[in-house]
Amino acid sequence: MNLKPFPDSDRLTIENVSDASVTASTNDGSDVIAGLTQKPKSIPSYYLYDDRGSELFEQICELPEYYPTRTEAEILKDYGSAIAQTTGNCELIELGSGSSTKTRLLFDAYFGIASRLRYIPIDVSAGMLEASAKQLLADYPALEIHGLVGTYEQALQHLPSSPLSKRMVFFLGSSLGNFPPKQCQELFQQITASLNIGDYFLLGLDLQKSKDILEPAYNDSQGVTAEFNYNLLDHLNRRFNGNFNRNNFQHWTFYNSQQGQIETYLCSTKPQTVQLKDLNLTVEFEEGEPICTEISRKFDLGQMEQELAQQGLNVLKTWTDPQDWFALVLCEVKGT
Repeated sequence: MNLKPFPDSDRLTIENVSDASVTASTNDGSDVIAGLTQKPKSIPSYYLYDDRGSELFEQICELPEYYPTRTEAEILKDYGSAIAQTTGNCELIELGSGSSTKTRLLFDAYFGIASRLRYIPIDVSAGMLEASAKQLLADYPALEIHGLVGTYEQALQHLPSSPLSKRMVFFLGSSLGNFPPKQCQELFQQITASLNIGDYFLLGLDLQKSKDILEPAYNDSQGVTAEFNYNLLDHLNRRFNGNFNRNNFQHWTFYNSQQGQIETYLCSTKPQTVQLKDLNLTVEFEEGEPICTEISRKFDLGQMEQELAQQGLNVLKTWTDPQDWFALVLCEVKGT
């Protein structure tokens, strides 16, 4: 575990928990080997989020087709004060913090009831976390940040002690949709295990809607989403000494109405052989063979509220936009 205090500010510490021995298998490439040697092939979606991928995702959030960010932001603007009033002052822990753009809306609400705030951003991109943390400190003089670099599982196992009596974990952007149902349940279990009874969990959910709205959001006219997908190959090349050629793959995404999810792939445009030397891995591709790089599930609100309750997360309040495209769900940890 690597602790990195910043001499220019006693309000900022960044801790790298990604080398924790209990979860080392998530960093050694074994998940890449497993994904590329199965049929159909897949890659865990968090490989999309190296520093470059995180930058591209921030661009995606600004695209006219990508409705989730602006819709969720409007809900936070309208109901942020209600969230803060419900929980009272508490330590704020964000899963997948990125640039923390929407987080500022929560800060504005909580600074309405508290003179100081403590924030724990969690992200796999150390560069993005550090840059956004320094900007937040400049903009919020009464903010203290203890950043954690690692996966959600790693970070939740290594939360620092809190000076406050309450905590709230929040997971915005409907990033939960990237998790298959079993992993979704496991994440809820990890969250409840990291919190105390009476703590809070705030969850953003992208709700089910027409594919005419969904598909353009994941295949924009400017090609930013496609570049985000191709960057995964570049990331694997850098990380594991590989020779993926992005020109030999095609970005493909569609809404699977039966599963209620967007599915994103990189499809091989010809028969080819790819090596990842540091993993001692050789992979054969047939023409047209896909690699699943991401799913984005769209949720039924009632079903999700039931699932949260089953995991010991009691739903206190739900807020939606006027079109019912997106929801914020505030839960209290009750235990199972």
